[in-house]
Amino acid sequence: MTSLTHDLTDAVASATDRLLGTVRALSDEDGTAPSLCEGWTRCHVVAHLALNAEALAGVLRGLRDGRPTTMYASAGGRDADIDALATEALSVVRERLATASRSLGEVLGIAAGLGTDIVFERTPGGPRIPAGRIALMRLGEVEIHHADLDAGYSWADWPEATARTMLDDAVGRNDGPGVVLSATEGGRWTLGSRADAVTVAGPAAALAWWSTGRRADAVLSSSTGELPRMEGR
Repeated sequence: MTSLTHDLTDAVASATDRLLGTVRALSDEDGTAPSLCEGWTRCHVVAHLALNAEALAGVLRGLRDGRPTTMYASAGGRDADIDALATEALSVVRERLATASRSLGEVLGIAAGLGTDIVFERTPGGPRIPAGRIALMRLGEVEIHHADLDAGYSWADWPEATARTMLDDAVGRNDGPGVVLSATEGGRWTLGSRADAVTVAGPAAALAWWSTGRRADAVLSSSTGELPRMEGR
């Protein structure tokens, strides 16, 4: 296992422990409250995280056993499954998340032994994703959606190393209007391709949060005086 993969696997485990701690402290009534994800309750967020863990574990087991599989049968089916699970009490969804997280943790290291040419599809016929990205993908899902729960944990609680990893990843995923992200702790990341990009400055974790399309206006500044829009996910 490479050092980077080992670090990411450990980061996923730690982030998952923090997430589960927050979710355990929520009541079933708390689960029906809105999250920061438009149209989703907290139960929706937890349901998504549970089903995402199950899907990624299934992909890794399929690759290990020579039976490649997609994460989801279809985009519509994925959405319907989240909606269906979110109708359950949070205590039920919480146990689904805990079980799925353990299942994924048991196989997450498999990605380290796969060649760089090994890919999987999110849905049949969809974009092909390098299997080596699975730990990074899960880390982002857990940390971002933990903050989306709006239950006492925010981007400000992210480890700095995690925020920087997320910013490194954002560079490769963005090809829109140019933006330079300048962290107050040091470090710069250029998103997009324009050399005359607007500069957005602030804490690394706030920049990582904002780069997903979420709001962090109070702690970020822009060289133009106005923060550009970022596409969410």
